Amino acid sequence: MLIEVRFFASLRERIRRSEATWSLRDGATVGDLWASLCTAHPQLEEMSASISFAVNRAYVDRDHRLGAGDEVALIPPVSGG
Repeated sequence: MLIEVRFFASLRERIRRSEATWSLRDGATVGDLWASLCTAHPQLEEMSASISFAVNRAYVDRDHRLGAGDEVALIPPVSGG
């Protein structure tokens, strides 16, 4: 199945793109997506503990099952003032 992935803030800077279409097996979870992304982009691995995930604009856990055409936003921690 194909998933639309959106990268924000420091994630976008690390891989130099803001979005991608990603292929995953049917029944894959958000955690499976993250593992696949880290395999393709090893520089993301160090951020694993601090990333938040939103599927179709709702925050979810890593065990959330994805469906074809879902939009997954990967959101790193932000700081500012």
